[in-house]
Amino acid sequence: MFGLTLGIATRIVSNSYLNVFQKVLNNRGEYPSIINFYTYLGLTVIGFAICPNPIFTSEIIKSFFIMGLLGALGNYFIIKALRFGELSSLAPINSYKPIVALIIAFFMLKETPNLNAILGILLIIAGTFILYPKKINYSKACFYRFLALIFSGSEAVFIKKIILLSDIPSSFLYWTLASFIFTIIFVIFSKHKPVLQKSNLKYQLSLILMVFLMQYSTNFIFSKMNVAYALAIFQLSTILSVFLGANIFNEGNLLRKLLASLIMVLGAVVLILFC
Repeated sequence: MFGLTLGIATRIVSNSYLNVFQKVLNNRGEYPSIINFYTYLGLTVIGFAICPNPIFTSEIIKSFFIMGLLGALGNYFIIKALRFGELSSLAPINSYKPIVALIIAFFMLKETPNLNAILGILLIIAGTFILYPKKINYSKACFYRFLALIFSGSEAVFIKKIILLSDIPSSFLYWTLASFIFTIIFVIFSKHKPVLQKSNLKYQLSLILMVFLMQYSTNFIFSKMNVAYALAIFQLSTILSVFLGANIFNEGNLLRKLLASLIMVLGAVVLILFC
């Protein structure tokens, strides 16, 4: 139980801070495709360090490329969204990710939600409507964030499938290597050269570290519980993201965003206590 709690705490904190470093790099003139490329390059080096002799079975390969494409697209659109929008406004949109994962996990992994799980997820969604009291914000940033959660929510199911076929270190390597392959393709077709400004190196390295902690703890948690439940609990990072957005980037409407976040946390608590 302690290990699972530590994993959840690590995932929540690292997920919020990786978004901070993504936005910082955006604000300092780096392009999403370049940020994505160097992030997965660094993660792939770490992946081979912790799993130097990966074994690729036919079953793993079936999910490998789908997971890589979904992961690369999901991360790209998160960075793209942060380029145009506020961290504190975009973070709560992630509350829809458990719904995406729940639907896909139901068909692929036969994970069936109970009534408490549905109640918890509905509470999380309710928080989004408080965040946007009149209507959902149909901005460019919001559109990119919804694309990101669809891709990353779908990716989570394939990550869980590969974890069941291997182990946590191996699944991390499969995840980052597959995504790196597709980020290379994105860079090839991008109009921006894969050159990182030297002044931004420390922020890029910090981002790589945060993504490593986020994904490794995610894989550990996925090995212990259902995908949809885990993704719902991860929404606890929303509160931290709201505070970070307000304090680091001077984003406004803090009280409304906090209220929306607290309702999402209530949904996560329902999942934790009753599922």
